[in-house]
Amino acid sequence: GGKGTMKSYVETGNLINVSHKEFFNGLKNYHLDKKNRLFVHAGFTSMHGVEKEHNENDFYWDRTLWESARILKEVKQERRSDLETRLDLYKEIYIGHTPTTNFNQDTPMQGCNVWNVDTGAAFKGKLTCMDIDTKQFWQSDDLPSLYPNEKGRN
Repeated sequence: GGKGTMKSYVETGNLINVSHKEFFNGLKNYHLDKKNRLFVHAGFTSMHGVEKEHNENDFYWDRTLWESARILKEVKQERRSDLETRLDLYKEIYIGHTPTTNFNQDTPMQGCNVWNVDTGAAFKGKLTCMDIDTKQFWQSDDLPSLYPNEKGRN
């Protein structure tokens, strides 16, 4: 849950550093790059994009974006715009929060222009990093083989 990270950060004394405070106060719950690629933990619900999201909790908890992308993957392109506009606001969307292991897959999954790169490392899966330009990815071994006594969130 990040308690160890918080504790070690407090111990450094940097918590009172003005430039660190400015950095943390300026953070957003998402990142949008110059190529119109969105990076968000879970999703968003506003049909007008992340800038118009009314409930910040959706950045952390929303799974409807991923479910829409999975379902719409099967819908013909000409029908998609009638059904879902959130996906078309961004060139690509990268999310986590919903482990691909829930779908019996231990690699990143794509639905339309949404990439789910959460491969279950918090449970019994693997940690994955992806080159978003090439879609090449690298993975750790699974959690139980790396840390046999660690239960993760299981």
